[in-house]
Amino acid sequence: QPNTYKSEALLAPASEEQGGGLSALAGQFGGLASMAGINLGGGGGVDKTQMAIEVMKSRQFSSQFIQKHNILPDLMAVDKWNQSDNSIIYDAELYNLDTGKWLREVKAPFKPEPSMQEAYKVFSKVISVDEAKDSSMVTVSVEHLSPAIAQQWVTWLIEDINKVMKGRDVAEANRSSEFLNKQIALTNVADIRSILYKLIEEQAKTIMFAEVRDEYVFKTIDPAFIPEEKAGPKRALICVLGIMLGGILAIMLVLIRHFVKKED
Repeated sequence: QPNTYKSEALLAPASEEQGGGLSALAGQFGGLASMAGINLGGGGGVDKTQMAIEVMKSRQFSSQFIQKHNILPDLMAVDKWNQSDNSIIYDAELYNLDTGKWLREVKAPFKPEPSMQEAYKVFSKVISVDEAKDSSMVTVSVEHLSPAIAQQWVTWLIEDINKVMKGRDVAEANRSSEFLNKQIALTNVADIRSILYKLIEEQAKTIMFAEVRDEYVFKTIDPAFIPEEKAGPKRALICVLGIMLGGILAIMLVLIRHFVKKED
């Protein structure tokens, strides 16, 4: 079994500066804001960091990540990594690098090219996203035959989750602003119009804040690295377990033969 290499990055949840004004409005205008689908940070919602972690583990995000970066061959068809020139050697029975054609021999409903459902099962086993409960720090790691690929995937994962979460918040703020503008046009009550304008202002702040910050939900504390030492397989442990299992089977065989002879 070939060696695997693990690259990881340490992340810190990005601060919620844009939430200050919204939180101040939460108690007073929470009911009206909820009609617009606006979360004013009044509690009870899903933590943004936890949501980002679950999004990274989701089937949709993983499938989009695989397709966006065209990593299906590196995920499903790698045979080994050539250390001398840092190149990947693909399994000739699975994938032809020159033609870009998949050659797997599989039974229906599967096809030569792996589906995103198949890819997700493999991808979810090589990536790990863990949050430290005491410090809220998040560790993202990838294990692969190629150390360079492991490092690249970690970097891409962090970039993509920040973009996805930013896009979600911007889209939500735009929808909320559109709703609020419609409500302003429907009322002539000065106090209500004033409240609605304040809510629109906060949505504009959310959009502006998102546009100027790339590290939207996670800040990188320790970036991904190209590992020099293998992460697996742990051959020494496998040998010890093999010897122990062999010993147990040998003892069982001796006992069985002993009792069989005793009965005869």
